[in-house]
Amino acid sequence: MSNVYVQLNTGAKIPQIGFGTMQAASGVEIAVKNGYRHLDLAPIYQNQKEIGGTLKKLFDSGIVKREDLFLTSKLWNNSHRPEDVPRALEATLSDLGVTYLDLYLVHWPAACARGKALVPEDESRPGYVELDTEVTLVETWKAMIALPKEKVRAIGVSNFTIEHIKGITEATGVIPAANEIEAHPLLPQDELVQYCNEQKIRIIAYASFGNNSINRPLLIENDVVKEVAKKLGITEGQVLLAWGTYRGYCVIPRSVNESRIISNFKHVKLSKEDYERVSSICEEKPVRFNIPYCDALKWDISIFDGPEEKGATHSVKIQ
Repeated sequence: MSNVYVQLNTGAKIPQIGFGTMQAASGVEIAVKNGYRHLDLAPIYQNQKEIGGTLKKLFDSGIVKREDLFLTSKLWNNSHRPEDVPRALEATLSDLGVTYLDLYLVHWPAACARGKALVPEDESRPGYVELDTEVTLVETWKAMIALPKEKVRAIGVSNFTIEHIKGITEATGVIPAANEIEAHPLLPQDELVQYCNEQKIRIIAYASFGNNSINRPLLIENDVVKEVAKKLGITEGQVLLAWGTYRGYCVIPRSVNESRIISNFKHVKLSKEDYERVSSICEEKPVRFNIPYCDALKWDISIFDGPEEKGATHSVKIQ
């Protein structure tokens, strides 16, 4: 199996199927040995140092060179202050044992209190995250732009809406190279995807199968997905990933199961008929699995302006 590459607006090429590393550090070696060249990382996954050890092993054994890999990591929410952005990058590079990232994303358009805690609880409001309501997205984005090009080859965003992207690009003139978002047949986000396509912002889709954060079955259990998988003689996971690549997304499935890691990497092309059949499962009300306001430790901020966030006190501060 070989990689299919798509292009960023910087001209760089990115493998369309990557490997997601949240709760999946042990799968990195398996993934790389089986052809994956795009790894999606983040400090909040709390495994970058472990993955750095795996990368060293892979480099030292000659299985891959650094330049063979496309490494994406993210700026976490406790480092949005402009002076913290370079330090956060240095910490990530140190943990991974590399000198540069291919892509560095602002993980969420929401900031929490500075400090060592990744998700600090608000002492005055038990059960809530302590937010930083002063720093703006534009300030953070300007700090991202200022990062040394030899250490970060492209910058982008994650979980940003059209409003958020317009705000930072109109203020700086710099368009993100990518927007990593939750995207699957129950949450196609057509308007956002169309806008990003027009701006040549590459969509990287996470949660292609859904997840267990809400009381909903995973998409691999959907009857239509099962029907298409049976018809094509492939797995339900392959159907959902192929739905994403049909739409031009990069997809970043994660697993620690070797057979699933291998099967997820197989590039499957859906016919227009099968793509439309899978798309038909989208409900009148989109299903979003990842909403910080609904987390166990609640982020009291409306990011997506969705009905689940109506009780939020704060909104994203763009500028």
